[in-house]
Amino acid sequence: MTAIFSTQAVLNAMKSVLPQGHAFLPLHEPNFSGNEWLYVKECLDTGWVSSVGKFVDRFEDELAQYTKVKRAIAVVNGTAALHVCLLLAGVKADDEVLIPALTFIATANAVSYCGAVPHFLDSEESTLGVDPRKLAGYLEETAEIRPSGCYNRVTGRRIKAMVPMHTFGHAVDLDPLVEVCQRFDITLIEDAAESLGSFYKGRHTGQRGLLSALSFNGNKTITTGGGGAILTNDEELGRQAKHITTTAKVPHRWEFNHDMVGYNYRMPNINAAIGCAQLEQLSGFLAAKRDLAERYRQAFTGIPGIRFFSEPANSRSNYWLNTLLLDEECAGQRDALLEATNDAGIMTRPAWTLMHKLPMFNACPKMDLSVAESLEQRLLNIPSSVMLGAGLDHA
Repeated sequence: MTAIFSTQAVLNAMKSVLPQGHAFLPLHEPNFSGNEWLYVKECLDTGWVSSVGKFVDRFEDELAQYTKVKRAIAVVNGTAALHVCLLLAGVKADDEVLIPALTFIATANAVSYCGAVPHFLDSEESTLGVDPRKLAGYLEETAEIRPSGCYNRVTGRRIKAMVPMHTFGHAVDLDPLVEVCQRFDITLIEDAAESLGSFYKGRHTGQRGLLSALSFNGNKTITTGGGGAILTNDEELGRQAKHITTTAKVPHRWEFNHDMVGYNYRMPNINAAIGCAQLEQLSGFLAAKRDLAERYRQAFTGIPGIRFFSEPANSRSNYWLNTLLLDEECAGQRDALLEATNDAGIMTRPAWTLMHKLPMFNACPKMDLSVAESLEQRLLNIPSSVMLGAGLDHA
């Protein structure tokens, strides 16, 4: 196949944006330049390092204020957050949960933890997330509304929930997805793990679902080391989320009473302390990441066969992981580009293997996935650390 773009031209574009003199530039590394040491030292000095402490309460309050939801519940990681979101939404064993085929495995794993079955959806190229219009047509053919909910005509299972994911921090087209869920009696849960600092039509991601999940893994825009959070505007669900993630222990001065099966999903105070320091810097992180994205966009303008993926219409992205998208006729050049960039000390990676291609999920129901399958072959993530943006020095 005749090359349509020059690998060297792509490398030169990256190098024109990235700092020189580094043996290796990772995809996304954390930045600790604020009060992290001070707050962690306070935890160590006071002994409040485990599952309770003032930083957990503060982190939850500040997350809720920033995202403008009523409750935020800090947990041990984003997968745990998704698991509890599904449980509180009423997902039961043998239910089906609609999720994108193009997602990180945590989305599918959390469904499996409930004994439920992932049902895979196609994506749209404009957002990299679930295609609401294609989904509506698919459900018209596949779904049946009964008094007890929405059912899959083929499998006979209830379709209880949908979990769209904001891919690489870019907001999915939420309004039509909300309409689809309302029309088919499906509960919307947002996988906002990658999208802290991203907005859809002026509202932070995670506000439209009954519940939503965030992640603060070490490679996220802000990190607590490990960590996640559940977001909700339902006060009662927020109370239940806090209860079930803290082993469902009934408060008492000394007795250990538990009124349901709970989970030890609590975020330790020492991790929340890091999160509080990171939240103080979030606006600067986002500004730096948007600066980096704009310089990438300019650098790749005019290179045929490849483009920088910019935020979708009606949204403002955190640009968590910057993304290059090859034209369809250039898909065969992806692996050569991955090899050349990594050989040059610039970490790049492809999209995740689509969920329906993994052995534990290959028998699950799915719609036509032609767009997701095309995107899988054409996406590359490129270095996105906040230190690479203007105003933050790369250590």
